[in-house]
Amino acid sequence: MGVFDKLKNGLKKTRESIAKRIDEVLVSLGKVDEELFEELEEILITSDVGVETSVGIIDQLRDKVKKEKITDPEGVREAIKEIISEKLSHEQAGLDLSTKPSVIVIIGVNGVGKTTSIGKIAHMLRMQGKKVLVAAADTFRAAAIDQLEIWAKRAGAGLIKHSEGSDPSAVVYDAIQSAKSRDVDVLICDTAGRLHTKKNLMEELKKLFRIINRELPGAAVETLLVLDATTGQNAVSQAKTFSEVSQLTGLILTKLDGTAKGGIILSIKDELNVPVKFVGVGEQMDDLQPFIPQDFAEALLGD
Repeated sequence: MGVFDKLKNGLKKTRESIAKRIDEVLVSLGKVDEELFEELEEILITSDVGVETSVGIIDQLRDKVKKEKITDPEGVREAIKEIISEKLSHEQAGLDLSTKPSVIVIIGVNGVGKTTSIGKIAHMLRMQGKKVLVAAADTFRAAAIDQLEIWAKRAGAGLIKHSEGSDPSAVVYDAIQSAKSRDVDVLICDTAGRLHTKKNLMEELKKLFRIINRELPGAAVETLLVLDATTGQNAVSQAKTFSEVSQLTGLILTKLDGTAKGGIILSIKDELNVPVKFVGVGEQMDDLQPFIPQDFAEALLGD
C-alpha cells in the first residue's frame, strides 16, 4: 500500500464522519445557500473541528463561494478541501535537522504513543542513512525504558539509559556526550509523561531544555508533542499545557486510524499555530507519516 493509500485508509472513520455527511447535505439540499452553510458548520463542529475553527472555515467558504461564484455542490466540496489544506499548511512543515547532532525532544502524557513514535521516527531517520541515538529520559516508569529499548533495537538506533527512578537530566547529559563522541546525526530524547504533579513535570522538562541548550549551544532542537487523536478536544488542552513550558515546534498526532474525530487536527493547528509534522495511521514501523496538508485534505474529502 502506498503512503497516500495508507493515509486514506487511516482516515476512513473520520472521512465517513465528515466527507460522507458533507456529501449527503450537498446532495439533499442541492443549492448553495445559508441553510447549506449552517449544516456544513454543524458537521464540522460535531467532528471535533472545534467551534471557532468551524465558524472560521465556513466564513471563508461563504467568501470563496461569493468571490468565485460557486453554484454547484461539487464546487463547494472542492472549496472546503482547499480551505482545509490552506489552514493546515505551515512554513516549518519538515524537521529541522540542520546541525550535527540535531535534537528531537518528544513530550506528551503517558499512553498517547510516545514510545512507538520515537521508534518509528528513529526507523525513518535510519532509512535516510542517519546515525540515531535515543535517550531513555522517562525514568519514572520502568516499562518505558524497556519498551524504548525494544523499539530502538528494531529501528537500529543506539540507546542511552540509566536505572528506573534516576535523574532524567543525567540521562540526557550522558546521551549528549555520547552523541558528540559517536558522531551521531540525531539524538531523540524521550521524556516523562507523568510525575507527582503537573508542576514537577513542567519543571523537569525545563531542566532538560536547559541542559540541551548548555551542552549543545546552537543545535537544531525540535520539540514534538505527541497527541492521541482519539481523545478529541482533550488533546487541545494538553497541547496548551505543554506549550506553556516549551516552544513546541511540531505535533505528532497518533491513532488517527482509530477515530472519527480526525478533525481535531484543524482545531489544534488553529488554536496554537504549531505545525502537525507526523500522523500515525497504524501499528507498523512505517505507519507514522510526514504530514502533508494537501494529502490530508484529499484523503479526507477526495473522491
